[in-house]
Amino acid sequence: MNEPCTVLECREVRKAFREGDSVLEILRGVDLDVARGEIVAVTGPSGSGKSTLLNILGVLDPPDSGRVSIAGVDAWKAGEAARARLRGRHLGFVFQFHHLLEEFTLAENVALPGLLAGMSGEDAAKRAAALLEEVGIASRAAQFPSRVSGGERQRAALARALTCSPDLVLADEPTGNLDAGNASKVLDLVVSLSRSHGQAFVLATHSLEITAVADRVLRLRGGRLET
Repeated sequence: MNEPCTVLECREVRKAFREGDSVLEILRGVDLDVARGEIVAVTGPSGSGKSTLLNILGVLDPPDSGRVSIAGVDAWKAGEAARARLRGRHLGFVFQFHHLLEEFTLAENVALPGLLAGMSGEDAAKRAAALLEEVGIASRAAQFPSRVSGGERQRAALARALTCSPDLVLADEPTGNLDAGNASKVLDLVVSLSRSHGQAFVLATHSLEITAVADRVLRLRGGRLET
């Protein structure tokens, strides 16, 4: 059977937060489809709801209403165990700050999602080694995060997001903490990995460099996505 082309389907997603006696509507009916291998940039000013949207798409926070389907599964109608499987098998995450575990080497950090997903130690280690080679930091595999550069830490974070071969990678300002040279290298990797592995990427960003490499650029305005 052919795999579905659409890896993410989001319909009429709404989210509001209460502040005292007032209610602040952040998302007011967001619709989004993302195809396999597609790179989508989501822009918008600070406070527009980009991170809130990514948390909902990543099955981390529930919407107030609406539907989010990942690889054909309606995430917020599924039980918690099914959502955990979705996050582990179909989703990868990259953040502005790498969030690597400081007590683990880069190789151990990259292998960890595989171990949590049930890979053997040997298979997880092989997968981590291959990904670190692909992102160009195999020589740093035995180093701890505190001993490598910011760009190398972010490359390791990108490798970690791909350990379980997810259908979709969600990235929140993935180059926001990097200088121009390292940001360019990370973006080149995103494009290369998307094309070679078929992963879809949704990147929340202010960066013009990211929007330049995206297949589509959408702006979050007034709680809705616009082209």
